[in-house]
Amino acid sequence: MSPARSDQPPRAWQRMLSGRRLNLLDPSPLDVEISDIAHGLARVARWNGQTIGNHAFSVAEHSLIVEEIALQLKPDLAPHWRLAVLLHDAPEYVIGDMISPFKAVIGEAYKGVEARLQGAIHLRFGLPAEIPQTVKKLAKRADIICAYFEAVELAGFDEEEAGRIFGRPRNFPLNSDGKLRYGLEPLPVAKAQEKFMARFDEIEALREAANKPKSRHANG
Repeated sequence: MSPARSDQPPRAWQRMLSGRRLNLLDPSPLDVEISDIAHGLARVARWNGQTIGNHAFSVAEHSLIVEEIALQLKPDLAPHWRLAVLLHDAPEYVIGDMISPFKAVIGEAYKGVEARLQGAIHLRFGLPAEIPQTVKKLAKRADIICAYFEAVELAGFDEEEAGRIFGRPRNFPLNSDGKLRYGLEPLPVAKAQEKFMARFDEIEALREAANKPKSRHANG
């Protein structure tokens, strides 16, 4: 096999299991598949894998819980915005879950790649490339609440430290021990992938139902 030519630009695409080749620098919505997203996110660990349990706490499971929390915060959230929340970390199926301190070190280069991927993912599933600020803020709030619970339940933080970094969630019930807990339990990879796909399909069914024209009853 001959070596790659040095005068050619470095490869910027990744081959997915679906067969798609996604260009990280110029991602096309046509190269985005939900099966690839579910597969990838189920295998990306939150907290760089520094969590308790026999399984990593995956971005797929995190995404499910964030969407669940968002619905608790706004029960009337429209199905298409539920999908946007579910996909809030979808670019990580390609670029991984980089912890916040490292994102701060890398800066704008990472954010640019992430934003282009997020836009392509949104367009692939019929969402605007840029979702409304109200939805972004809701997803961010739910994400931070989820991060608090992950920190104290899985990542070894005490409540004081987690509260200082993420803020202590309000209006969530205490458990039987009188502690503020969500009851997180890391899932096996296959289960996380299956649940993510199932939730995507549920939301798509809700979107389809919401978009169906209402039948008109003939007079007389």
